[in-house]
Amino acid sequence: MKILVIHGPNINILGTREPDTYGVATMSDINSSLQRLAEENKIEIEFFQSNIEGEIVDKIQSAALGVDGIVINPAAYTHTSVAIRDAIAAMKVPTVEVHLSNIHAREEFRHESLTAPVCLGQICGFGANSYILGLEAIINHIEAL
Repeated sequence: MKILVIHGPNINILGTREPDTYGVATMSDINSSLQRLAEENKIEIEFFQSNIEGEIVDKIQSAALGVDGIVINPAAYTHTSVAIRDAIAAMKVPTVEVHLSNIHAREEFRHESLTAPVCLGQICGFGANSYILGLEAIINHIEAL
């Protein structure tokens, strides 16, 4: 089993970016935790981060042939990117959307996710643990197939 983890814009500056909202864990910390969980479950995991919408679309399209599932934090693109939504829908790879903060408890414009309706589900509000929960969810889903 191979899982792709996609980090969207500004995830590369976690740890220093608005720690009251996003916590103090860095992207590297999150990736390390996910790597440990992947090893425990004997699965391969790949990490990708971009601040550029088109690069995320390209990665979803190119990875679709080589991965069994995707965990994605589209970050700000959650609320604006029809292109990322369409890539997820077109590739038909099981995908779980994750967010560090509870987007539904934040500013009104963050309440709507364009990408969640084409994902298996959305996990938000658990800080860095949202990624762990997302990886566990995608593993369980794939194993149940």
